[in-house]
Amino acid sequence: MNAPSPHFPVMLPEVLVALAPAAQEIYVDGTMGAGGYTRAILDANPACKVIAIDRDDTAHDMAKGWAEAYAGRITFVKNSFGQLKDILRDVGVPRVHGIVLDLGVSSMQLDEGARGFSFRFDAPLDMRMDRTSGQTAADLVNNLPQEELADLIYLYGEERHSRRIAAAIVKARTLEKITTTGKLAEIIRSVVHVSPKDKIDPATRSFQAIRIAVNSELQELEDVLEAAEDVLYEGGRLVVVTFHSLEDRIVKNFMNAKSKPASSPSRHLPQHDAARSNRLSFSLLTKKPVLPSESELKINPRSRSAKLRAIIRKGDA
Repeated sequence: MNAPSPHFPVMLPEVLVALAPAAQEIYVDGTMGAGGYTRAILDANPACKVIAIDRDDTAHDMAKGWAEAYAGRITFVKNSFGQLKDILRDVGVPRVHGIVLDLGVSSMQLDEGARGFSFRFDAPLDMRMDRTSGQTAADLVNNLPQEELADLIYLYGEERHSRRIAAAIVKARTLEKITTTGKLAEIIRSVVHVSPKDKIDPATRSFQAIRIAVNSELQELEDVLEAAEDVLYEGGRLVVVTFHSLEDRIVKNFMNAKSKPASSPSRHLPQHDAARSNRLSFSLLTKKPVLPSESELKINPRSRSAKLRAIIRKGDA
């Protein structure tokens, strides 16, 4: 049996520099996980507070072991960060001073074989971050039409063999329902051949795509980015750590759109739309993505694809 990997909050020093926790301020950790960012924020300034959000029951169960040390300074919420506006309304906090998001799948999720996130374990094909609701990975794999399945794998996994993989999945499921990670990985590997230059397992991109679809990850990301504009105080900071190009592209495009003048002229827009298009609500804190340090890469190889981007809220026009 594989031992659980130690949990390292990715780029923690860089996150704290970008977030700059201050006294009497309230921060949102939208991806609490094992609590690495939440605890570090609370430790960085003993007079700040954190609203810690996670839709995974495991994260909230783990928090019971450390939450007492921060009594009165944490509000725990079981929900998706995409619901940020509703969450803040429900806890009676109209605005916050900072938001941090770590968009990677946590070590505890990858290492708990029964969750079905990783093909390192032969486990039920689940992949839900919230195991109490929604379709499982098995539901998608066994029920989606072949063309939709191929499109999903191509768009969310950036997998160029998506049509071949979808065809193999559909053929296999006509004989027997696909219910385990091991079986799905076996099917994918049977039609995607790798060269010695390939550094990842042939199933990696397809598993990523299915996980993203199961958890509506990209839609949730777009929702929380839009919410940040409304819920951050002037001077409030949004810090996002991404792990693959799809997420990073969404974050980069949002941050650029909200902080840089549009390159195309707005003279053809109605006057009110032109004014809105030129209203830049954020300033960039990171003109280029911040990458993990060499020392972090040595102790935490999972951080190798991480990129940190951050922006700061300007005053309303």
